[in-house]
Amino acid sequence: MDLTVKHTSIEETLKKYDIKSLDEAKEICLNAGINVEEIVKGIQPICFDNAVKAYELGTAIALKTNTNKATEVALKLGEGLQAYCVKGSVADERQIGLGHGRLASMLLNENTKSFCFLAGHESFAAAEGAIGIVTSANKVRKTPLNVILNGLGKDAAYIIARINGFTFVNTSYDHKTGELSILGEKKFSNSERSKVKVYGSYDVPEGVAIMKHEKVDVSITGNSTNPTRFQHPVAGIYKKWCFENGHNYFSVASGGGTGRTLHPDNMGCGPASYGLTDTMGRMHCDAQFAGSSSVPAHVEMMGFMGMGNNPMVGMTVAVAVSVEEAAKAGKF
Repeated sequence: MDLTVKHTSIEETLKKYDIKSLDEAKEICLNAGINVEEIVKGIQPICFDNAVKAYELGTAIALKTNTNKATEVALKLGEGLQAYCVKGSVADERQIGLGHGRLASMLLNENTKSFCFLAGHESFAAAEGAIGIVTSANKVRKTPLNVILNGLGKDAAYIIARINGFTFVNTSYDHKTGELSILGEKKFSNSERSKVKVYGSYDVPEGVAIMKHEKVDVSITGNSTNPTRFQHPVAGIYKKWCFENGHNYFSVASGGGTGRTLHPDNMGCGPASYGLTDTMGRMHCDAQFAGSSSVPAHVEMMGFMGMGNNPMVGMTVAVAVSVEEAAKAGKF
């Protein structure tokens, strides 16, 4: 294999669905009134162009196969994303394109009631993903999906909520009793965005208490540079509690990225090594992606296309919903 060439399954996927080219895939989308680029870059403006192409391919697959339910469209989008995984890469090994499709399908399913972006600190990447979900998912769901951000630091949570028009939830945790108190909520808009609740935790026990309070069904961990301090311990401890108390919880780890490392051997391993954040994710996750939760280049380094994993969650949901809406409007 020529290692200077990125071997993907794009051509195989195009052939499988009788799509002549990526340009035709885009045309199929536009003919159905779906501007994929507008949706994708509206969620993460800094994503790479190959991310747009991947979603256009997945959308074209859904349209060609007359898939009209968002939960099923998400799976077809996963096929388009998977086509962009470089063969033999970490992304390919973990089947993260298909994994993103399954995650989006899960969030559009009525059985999932509460979803959490679980971050080492509140981040704009989580915000981008949350916006994509909250402005789209409930258009096709019968019951609204509860979306929360749970991260380290109340000041950071307040700032993220204010900038993005979310609702900041101020909490206090009693370590003696294990009781979480809601001290107040502040909405920063009257739009759909205000339905996203942002929590800032001082420590792991408070973070776990917030997960219990919100009855989180599905979460995705972020990749902050301090993975040992918050998100992975919270996910692991909450998972143990869910197991003991009969609550179904699906944990997703967004993986790790170069530069997000704590292992001394990472310097020798190069970009195929993801450090302790990746290792810790494996301890609690039901599914694991690869690369940064936010930085497109980190995700591409793992053998995928250029887009942060957190925005990708919201993006897959948003595009899937747009296809169902196009079907309802009789556009295909």
